[in-house]
Amino acid sequence: MIVLAGDVGGTNARLAIVEVDGRTARIARERRYPSRDYPGLAPIVRRFCEEEATRPDRACFGIACPLVRDDCTAPNLPWTINGRALAAETGIPRTRMINDFVAVGYGIELLGAADLVTLQVGRPEPQGPIALIGAGTGLGQGFLIWERDHYRVLPSEGGHGDYAARGNLQAGLLQFLDRQFDRVSWERLLSGPGLVNIYRYLLASAVAPEQAAVRVELEKEDPAAVIAGHALAKTDCLSDRALDLFSEIFGAQAGNLALTVVSTGGVYLAGGIAPRIVERLKSGPFLTAFRDKGRLSELLSRIPVHVIMNPNGALLGAAAVAGRMG
Repeated sequence: MIVLAGDVGGTNARLAIVEVDGRTARIARERRYPSRDYPGLAPIVRRFCEEEATRPDRACFGIACPLVRDDCTAPNLPWTINGRALAAETGIPRTRMINDFVAVGYGIELLGAADLVTLQVGRPEPQGPIALIGAGTGLGQGFLIWERDHYRVLPSEGGHGDYAARGNLQAGLLQFLDRQFDRVSWERLLSGPGLVNIYRYLLASAVAPEQAAVRVELEKEDPAAVIAGHALAKTDCLSDRALDLFSEIFGAQAGNLALTVVSTGGVYLAGGIAPRIVERLKSGPFLTAFRDKGRLSELLSRIPVHVIMNPNGALLGAAAVAGRMG
């Protein structure tokens, strides 16, 4: 079966023609579009179909936004999308929108061992709940629960919950960002812009000096990528400290989500940032913060933690949902 699948984020919209066959899916052709260059999703879909000279009769799009009934207002894009209007505007009658992390969740069963890096082996419980969390342009979350003979994926907007600081350094970070944003969510820290926020705070707090060469790079290039690159290469102390603090906060919130859904089936880290910093997640403060849950620390030490390295997880999951549409 040939379907159209989409993974639509605040930065890019990735659309693909996917061949779906039961529990397997293969991306045949894919294109990427800058999300903010378009007034909505429908123009992107129409352009894709024109460029590919094809229009499948069923489509599913994983979108970084909360869906209420059939409406989506994207928090990181100036878009409001209605599912029925999208189907009419694109000429694809069987069109469905799902949360982007719901798409990631449905893609998990299509992944193999080579698509994952395990941070903590743990002792997974068969059919146990699974937690999803991932940082990119924003912070996505979701979870899977077992129903009869399969996992059902449910969305979460927990990334917009209130950030809980741990220790004096993070308390200062919370105060620093509160003066700018009035309210500080986890997404203000666990995202590309969040890593930059952490860097700015550590600089203002004189934790480490800023190199002039790094400052120039930050002005000319993607600042989050610059900070992460220097941190991983150990070429800038301030960037290194920023990525360590980012990893610590990431671990704490991943552990919070694991507790919330009692994810004995595992925690999967998705999004664009985790695969790029996977070596830091292995050896840095991520796992320490993940397990540091007081009387329930032993439970957290038994929960498997994996990084999804395959960048196509959401596309494959959206395709799987499209393939099951009636």
